[in-house]
Amino acid sequence: MNATVASPPAWTPERSAAGSHSPWLITFVVSIATFMVVLDSSIANVALPHIAGDLAIAPHEATWVLTSFLVANAVIIPISGWLTEVIGRKRYYMISVALFTGSSVLCALAPNLTMLIIARIMQGIGGGGLAPNEQSILADTFPPEKRGMAFAAYSVVVIIGPILGPTVGGYVTDTFSWHWIFLINLPFGVLSLLMVQRFVTEPAILIAERKARWERGIKVDYIGFLLVLAGLGSLTLMLDKGQDEDWFASNFIVASAVLAAISLIALVVWELKQKDPIVRLSLLGNRNFAVVIVIIFLVGLILFGSTQIIPQMLQEVYGYTALTAGLCLTLGGVGILAVMPLAGRLAGKTDPRMLIIPAFVMLTIGLWHFTTLTPQATFTDLAIARLFQTMALPFVFVTINTIAYVGLQPGQTSDASALLNVFRNIGGSIGISASQTILADNTQFYQQRLTEPLSALNPVFTGAAQSIDLATGVVGSGQAYLLQQATQQARFLAYLDVYAAIAVFMACCIPLFLFVRGSQTPATAHGGFE
Repeated sequence: MNATVASPPAWTPERSAAGSHSPWLITFVVSIATFMVVLDSSIANVALPHIAGDLAIAPHEATWVLTSFLVANAVIIPISGWLTEVIGRKRYYMISVALFTGSSVLCALAPNLTMLIIARIMQGIGGGGLAPNEQSILADTFPPEKRGMAFAAYSVVVIIGPILGPTVGGYVTDTFSWHWIFLINLPFGVLSLLMVQRFVTEPAILIAERKARWERGIKVDYIGFLLVLAGLGSLTLMLDKGQDEDWFASNFIVASAVLAAISLIALVVWELKQKDPIVRLSLLGNRNFAVVIVIIFLVGLILFGSTQIIPQMLQEVYGYTALTAGLCLTLGGVGILAVMPLAGRLAGKTDPRMLIIPAFVMLTIGLWHFTTLTPQATFTDLAIARLFQTMALPFVFVTINTIAYVGLQPGQTSDASALLNVFRNIGGSIGISASQTILADNTQFYQQRLTEPLSALNPVFTGAAQSIDLATGVVGSGQAYLLQQATQQARFLAYLDVYAAIAVFMACCIPLFLFVRGSQTPATAHGGFE
């Protein structure tokens, strides 16, 4: 690489959203909406049975409440960088907050499934524009040496929100009704709008860039948008509904997969040829950013896939309520809060490989530890296992977000943030789908194996069943009890297989982190490594 190539301009405060205020105040302000969205993303899962019952719909129909939000979210995130540049960072952020908050109220008031799905689509569009905008604000507001602490503070709500979601959702739904899981967004949304209007500044340089863009004429990349809509929309549908539809045995899933593949390939080809693309895929030409994108994809796949099934196991195998399961996971949140300041201080000042690799080793060991649990594990055993598994999370999230913007031009932060969130969400969707598929298939396998001896021709089985019948005084109770125990054991063994599979996959990914760099020379800023 030619060493005379100029490196990207150093950070300057002219793009900062803080203005005359403290940058840390801005971190707090943008975290309000973040907490609202990430809490909502996990809180709705708990309320699905209640929604189905109240609206008189089948449980599988109620899942569209989740799917519609995910599809809308997936479509809006990749184009959020372009929207920020065209509408204005502060204005687009406030529009997103207002849309998310208003549609949350509509969700609570929805009289039927159709209106609820429409409101959830609007909610997904509003929520999808927040995270990329917030991360862009932080990257522009803090110099590189302070971004670690800034992203650490921001990551607290990103990581803690999904942990608190089941607890809050279980309590609110059981105590009040499912409508309140959406209504609780109203005070957060109003507070966010008031504080953003008062404290977040739209820098003069961003205003000038937007005016210049409008003077040149806004050319909307309609084809790019349609390809994003078709590609990411159908991919999200496929991943979310695949297990329910028996994957490629379903014509719907096959059609979604084909449409996703064709659209996404066409999107890459089309966007790389556009002077003003709606998704700036050319950023992947920066080698450091491309490596970070791959890592954030894997992190999403691994962590979303594992985090989603842990509370599910606590409720299915151990019989915990949503509230109790959430409380069991809370200790993990306490551990995250304890190490977050350290992760923030070290990020940006230490070779990122020295943080990410040990962290992933700890995450792998922590997840493998779940495979050693038994159905007799106590609440304390499970809480400590979760604590051990989550302690390293801040070192992964904070470090990745800190190094992601190294080598990029100051004006590229919005597009970079959008791509980071796209790949993290795609990875998360694949991780959740893979986990649920392994769980379902292995449950069926173990159930067949464990119920083979439970035959009326097996004297051991009939003898044990008769003993239980005599003890309970109910004929047939013994057979029912033994079959129920076999089914529960099969489910538990399938959960252990999921943890083992993810742990092995995590271990295989660790060598990839050797390619990460935190500091760059002029050459590395344009694609080479030190």
